[in-house]
Amino acid sequence: MIDRMALAAALAGVLTFGGPVQDSSAADPPAAAWLQADPADSLYRAARQALDRRDYTHAAELFARVPARFPQSAYAGDAYYWNAFALYRIGGTSQLHAALDALEAQRGSHPRAATRGDAQALERRIEGELARRGDQDAAIRVARAAEAAVPPVPPVPPAPPSVPAAPAVSAAPAAHGGSRAAGDDRCASDEDDTKLAALSALQQMDDARARPILRRVLLRRDAASVCLRRKAAFLIAQESADGAEAILLDAARNDPDREVREQAVFWLSQVGTDKAVGALDSIVRSSKDEALRERAIFALSQQAGSRAQQALRRYAEGPDQSPELRAKAIFWIGQSGGPENAAFLRALFGRVTDDALGKKVLFSIAQGGGAENARFLLSVARDGRQPLELRKQALFWAGQANAPIADLTALYTALTDRGLREQLLFVYSQRDEPAAVDRLLDIARHDPDRELRQKALYWLGQSADPRAAKALQDIIEEP
Repeated sequence: MIDRMALAAALAGVLTFGGPVQDSSAADPPAAAWLQADPADSLYRAARQALDRRDYTHAAELFARVPARFPQSAYAGDAYYWNAFALYRIGGTSQLHAALDALEAQRGSHPRAATRGDAQALERRIEGELARRGDQDAAIRVARAAEAAVPPVPPVPPAPPSVPAAPAVSAAPAAHGGSRAAGDDRCASDEDDTKLAALSALQQMDDARARPILRRVLLRRDAASVCLRRKAAFLIAQESADGAEAILLDAARNDPDREVREQAVFWLSQVGTDKAVGALDSIVRSSKDEALRERAIFALSQQAGSRAQQALRRYAEGPDQSPELRAKAIFWIGQSGGPENAAFLRALFGRVTDDALGKKVLFSIAQGGGAENARFLLSVARDGRQPLELRKQALFWAGQANAPIADLTALYTALTDRGLREQLLFVYSQRDEPAAVDRLLDIARHDPDRELRQKALYWLGQSADPRAAKALQDIIEEP
């Protein structure tokens, strides 16, 4: 039943990974120091001894010193890898990111290091772990890596939806032209500097005296006052008295300068009152400027109160809104988290008729994490009434959302579609639990579908679990 050529390729892949990361007792130690005349020889020996003792913190520190202090050392290339390996074994999120940095440094400065093949496999494991912890960039890289895999062709995991960028808004404008946009020379004159300085001085006055002046500035529409209006929008937002929301809303709706409008929307999000939420809500409802509406959606997502979250849900659900606006509302709801938002997204999935929006809802559900969200994603994967691509998406994100491995391994027999089963094989390959390797081995040995057996062998070949190499070798050596 086993395809020997596929098995050989899989075995070659898994044996390439010299340092299995699942079981520290099985990790191959770095090669013994071999160049006594090398200036890094004693340091490399000490690092290797720390790794042998499983003192990963000390080992990571010592391996990092090798290329830092002795960049020309013959040990420098491999030291990057073992530094990353030790950091991965420590396991904190910051250590995982530092491990990726070390592997990238090795790739750039020592592309022919003996451990480069091992480094690529380790990098895949780290990316998968970061993705499971909710790192969106890592999830995207995991998806892209799977798409780039060589034959046998692996299933293509769903690419995460494009992440809306938080609108870039200038910091608080400085007194001397600090709010000037790139290439905007309207704030460059000495006269403008004097006026901006005078405007800044209003911050020293009480609100009742300063507000009428600021309001008059924001009501101007001439090109010469653009820089003053940008500054005034910021100053209005710093006031503690009522009425700032109405002034900023008027600027967001009516000012002829785009930057003033965008600044007004941003500072509305910083006011943090129910009136500010209402103002932002009205911009989304009534503005003809789609970019400004998207900024208002982002601004609503930055508000902590329930009213802002309710507004976001209304736009996510509203069939009268553009798909682009709904998608952004869905994304920011997922980023806001909380059980109420999670429940809303699960209910919303059943009401969405656009598959593209459905994929974005599944992504946002996965970002929320938690057992209930994982169960929901698995239920979508099982639901034969759903489009196949949505079921594949749900499977992928269930794996990333830490759905119980027992549920995932049991799901294989419940799914009859080959495409779904291929997706599930990939999901197993991204999990660290021994049960995932066991399931891949069982499929590689016993599944009646030859192509699925080959794909199971392929993913076993990518596994860092030391049992995968042993099992594949046992299969090859069977009489």
